[in-house]
Amino acid sequence: MKLKTSFFYTMREDNKEEESTSGNLLVRSGMIKKVGTGIYTYLPLGYRVVQKIEKIIREEMNKTGAQELTMPSLLPEDVYVASGRRDIFGSDMFALKDRMNRNYVLGPTHEELFVAVAKEKIKSYKDMPFNLYQMANKYRDEPRPRYGLIRVREFIMKDAYSFDTDLEGLDVSYHKMYHTYQAIFDRLGIAYRIVTADTGAMGGLLSEEFQAITDIGEDTLVLCPHCDYASNIEVSQCVTSERPKEALLPLKKVHTPNHGTIAQITSYLNVSEKQVVKTLIYQAGQQYYACMVPGDRDVNETKVKKLLNVNEIILAAPEDVKKITTSEVGFAGPIGLQIPIIIDEDILQMYNYVVGANETDYHYINVNTKDFTYKIVGDIKNVKEQDACPKCNQPLIFKKGIEIGNTFKLGTKYSEALSLLYSDENNQLKPVQMGSYGIGIGRIIAALVEQNHDEYGICFPMMVAPYQVAIVEINENAFATELYNQLSQKGVEVILDDRDVRPGVKFNDMDLIGIPIRITVGKKIENGFVEVKIRKTQETVDVKTEEIVSYIEELIEKM
Repeated sequence: MKLKTSFFYTMREDNKEEESTSGNLLVRSGMIKKVGTGIYTYLPLGYRVVQKIEKIIREEMNKTGAQELTMPSLLPEDVYVASGRRDIFGSDMFALKDRMNRNYVLGPTHEELFVAVAKEKIKSYKDMPFNLYQMANKYRDEPRPRYGLIRVREFIMKDAYSFDTDLEGLDVSYHKMYHTYQAIFDRLGIAYRIVTADTGAMGGLLSEEFQAITDIGEDTLVLCPHCDYASNIEVSQCVTSERPKEALLPLKKVHTPNHGTIAQITSYLNVSEKQVVKTLIYQAGQQYYACMVPGDRDVNETKVKKLLNVNEIILAAPEDVKKITTSEVGFAGPIGLQIPIIIDEDILQMYNYVVGANETDYHYINVNTKDFTYKIVGDIKNVKEQDACPKCNQPLIFKKGIEIGNTFKLGTKYSEALSLLYSDENNQLKPVQMGSYGIGIGRIIAALVEQNHDEYGICFPMMVAPYQVAIVEINENAFATELYNQLSQKGVEVILDDRDVRPGVKFNDMDLIGIPIRITVGKKIENGFVEVKIRKTQETVDVKTEEIVSYIEELIEKM
């Protein structure tokens, strides 16, 4: 690409609309352009990065025997109604009507359509296993699009689906995809961890996430430095530790005027957070529940949803809390409460603790489980750093991550709902076992930039950089064009910066867009040398003009 005759631009100033480093650098480098909230255009440089990532994914997927197809994004709403997911997605799904007033949606994910395609082939156990995949745009009406390409409303996704006769076959297909994903992300040069995750709207038997480690990540990863335990905080197990038994003290109501928060009540009563139990009122459908956790912990809503087997829970509105507790918000407690109570299992190990009295400006002290009736006990709190690892009992650490891929053992969730059946060896009808495997292309780009940048701009790894080499021509020089042609003929992806701008502008632009190798054809050409600079390390070396082509070829191989 010769810049003088190409679509190319950069921005000198930071983009104030972008909250993340990756979003800012990708916009400034002219790789993406914001069209609307959570909607971006991939410009020529950025689209080359997309194509390189897709190429690596295709190569690794095709090695496994998976076959690529393409599906529409505009889908009849009935497809999701039949699977039971229309209500689960709710307002996250873009909905519209055609001129005949029929309901359509923009596909947020394509399990249902893959089932429909698989039905055309699957009749017998002899028709499996197989794996289908696509690269397609997905649409979700995110309530808070942010962080550039990390959380958007339209995104490119590679989604794949395996079809097997039994769980043993599903295990084989799942592990094949698991290792394929490792190969993909290793080739892309991403620092990542694989963590157990919530199955969410996808459902199924197991979910694991491939998380790129970066401070801007929205997910909290719970990791053990001493063993292989790794989990998303949403599903991370808390280890209950036994507390020494205490003599039960008499229950007592105390006046706590204007003290409704944990911080206020601990200060006022001179107790620690661990001696207080907070009671939060949640709504699941038309039913309300009181969730009780130790005062130094937060309710894990994902765990509560699993415990109740519901798709969604929300904190009750303040007016509903006042009606249920007959008090102002901040004074809820379990004693005398007329809704089902869920207690965290740690509370069974607590004695003489503090709770709200369901009366404004009052709390109970010396509360024990004998003083109220609870319906469910479970692990409903978030794990904290330094908690004991569930596998080896060593202290846990937290990292932030961007989810760039996920794998699901769907089991028979969709095949049963949509009647994807096969005849077994005994001519009995059975549901097909399915797996689902997704990769977010835009998130990969964002993660790569978050992990590979410096004060000057992006430092793309060689495998995904839009171009491998940039030749910066200082004044018009015939050797720069000759070198450009020689490298191009050798298959090297090369930029020739032949613009009529100052050398400093050229250097800054090549640093900003993250080209791994820069060759400067300047004053040293008079002595038969050009300067080669490595973007990542800022190292420079002078190379003889007659050796530069072979030198660059070897350098690309090493990088």
